[in-house]
Amino acid sequence: MINQLFDLSGKVALITGGTHGIGMAIGKTLGKAGAKICVNDLSQDRLDSCKAEYKKDGVDVYTLVFDVTKEDDVDKGITQIEKEVGTIDILVNNAGIIKRIPILDMPVSDYKQVIDVDLVAPFIVSKRVAPGMIKKRAGKIINMCSMMSVYGRNSVSAYASAKGGLKLLTANMTCEWAKYNLQINGIGPGYIATSQTAPIREGGHPFNDLVMTRTPAGRWGEPEDVGNAALFLASKASDFVNGHVLYVDGGILANFGYVKGENDI
Repeated sequence: MINQLFDLSGKVALITGGTHGIGMAIGKTLGKAGAKICVNDLSQDRLDSCKAEYKKDGVDVYTLVFDVTKEDDVDKGITQIEKEVGTIDILVNNAGIIKRIPILDMPVSDYKQVIDVDLVAPFIVSKRVAPGMIKKRAGKIINMCSMMSVYGRNSVSAYASAKGGLKLLTANMTCEWAKYNLQINGIGPGYIATSQTAPIREGGHPFNDLVMTRTPAGRWGEPEDVGNAALFLASKASDFVNGHVLYVDGGILANFGYVKGENDI
């Protein structure tokens, strides 16, 4: 009975930008739970290479190219998924970018690009997918928020603005769609060990030292940690969880002043 709570057999899941890193970990986890995984990207090459990575874990993946920031492109992509795979039951708005530029140096065009990908795109894709979920009176939408949805940091003004907005968009989707038995939630990953963070995870790097000393769990998160949280939010186990952002951060937001050694008793 407990296993059935997390069984996604027959469900169709779209993970935008799920070709690598956290998105791929989510796709693999949901796929292993039985979901039919669909992944989009702007690059056909990335889609082709990710198929092999999914296959290593026994997960077949349906891939297609479309731009999450363009409404017509999204409509065509979702229509193709509906025809060839099925109506989407689970949407993970994972596609995102970050530009680390101080505010005074950031071109407005760069700021707008981050907002378009990280905030406007989840609005576009969710708006296209939600009617099918509403018709079935069942659906799960997971918005990839961030710790930056609740605090700022140097040089990530556009990213933090987008993620803060996405947190409130999650709440507003809940207010409008929960009555149709849709559960809309977010995940806020902490500092996760991916290929993108590899250069700053080396011993002695100042940022690695910050993460290791400020995170109560005393480690970087693994992509699978986020995948497991997504499985909960995509499953029946979360049917009365709505409008919530689940921070998968090893406790860093609970006590950002924690210093390993100084606070241990």
